[in-house]
Amino acid sequence: MASAKNGGITVALGITVVWLLTGPLFGFSNTWQLVINTGTTIVTFLMVFLIQNTQNRDSEAVQIKLDELIRAIGNAQNALLDLEELEEKDLDRIRAGYVDLAKLARQHIAESEQASTAVNDSGQS
Repeated sequence: MASAKNGGITVALGITVVWLLTGPLFGFSNTWQLVINTGTTIVTFLMVFLIQNTQNRDSEAVQIKLDELIRAIGNAQNALLDLEELEEKDLDRIRAGYVDLAKLARQHIAESEQASTAVNDSGQS
């Protein structure tokens, strides 16, 4: 995470300034340009792994927190813990079950609204 801190930015800026100042000494040659290109390529390559590692740790922490929330809620289904470890077909099966539950809930809401409208309409007559 050093690149996100002021020290990392200062070092990168310092290297760039030194590289620019040495340009006239090397006649702005291809080798001089190759040095900065190689350096930036290596840094970029390493940063990809650093960012990926950070995202993986962040995702793992979020999963642990979600697992704890599921575990802590009294009537939650503990079977949902560790879903990220399941195969795609198992996830699809579980998702289909929740899609069905959502459809039923929407139907229930629509029926309740229709009943409420019917009661209001009959009361106004």
